[in-house]
Amino acid sequence: MATSPWDPHAVAIGRLRASDADRDRAVDALQAAYARGVLTRGELEDRTSWVLAARTYADLVAATAVPPERPSPARKHPVRKAVAYGTGAIVVPPAVVAAFLTYYGGFIILCLVACAGMVVSGYLMAPYPPGALPSSARR
Repeated sequence: MATSPWDPHAVAIGRLRASDADRDRAVDALQAAYARGVLTRGELEDRTSWVLAARTYADLVAATAVPPERPSPARKHPVRKAVAYGTGAIVVPPAVVAAFLTYYGGFIILCLVACAGMVVSGYLMAPYPPGALPSSARR
C-alpha cells in the first residue's frame, strides 16, 4: 500500500495529515480561483480560513472543492429613457452648433473679415516717424 501524500487512495480516504506546504498550495489554488472569478471575496475568505484550519487531506479537499457553476446573470435590456438621453447627448450638441452657424454663420464670418481688415489696414496706416515720410525722400 502506497503512503505518498498524493496517493489518490490515501487522499480519498483522507487519513493523512496535511503539511503547511499543502495548505499553502491550497490557498494559492483558492486565490487563483478568485482571480478567475469562480469565488467571491467572502467565499475566498471563508475557504482560506478552512484551509488554514485543515488537519487532513480530507479537510483540504472539502475546503477546495469546486463550487457549482453559477448561472451567468441575465443581460438586462437598456431602459428606453436612458437610450433616449444618451442619443440626445450625442445628437443634440452638433445639431445646436450647426443651427447656430447656419443662423449666425454669415455674421461671424463678416466679423472675422472685418477684424482681419482692421488689423491689416491699421498696420498699413500706422503713422511714420518724423522725417521718414516717403514723399520727402523722392524730392
